Amino acid sequence: MRVDIYSKPRCSLCEKALAVVEEVRTRLPFELYVTDILQSPDLFEAWRYDIPVVLIDGVPAFKHRVDAETLEVRIREVMNGIPIAKTVGQDG
Repeated sequence: MRVDIYSKPRCSLCEKALAVVEEVRTRLPFELYVTDILQSPDLFEAWRYDIPVVLIDGVPAFKHRVDAETLEVRIREVMNGIPIAKTVGQDG
């Protein structure tokens, strides 16, 4: 199980998203990778208006804000073999 966060420095929403993801990580095991989109022209072009973006196993699951309860539900679903279904407004 892998969770990625696309972010950039000095982004308050990114810091909040990371805190939520870290909180969920205390209850569920997964690998966490934080990527600075400023280090990749392609990622910057794709996501500059939508950070933070949280991906679960490579699938965009959240952007802008992350809810701990919803994140935990989605991770548990993936752990049980259920594909990630985007919620309303999550068009990543």
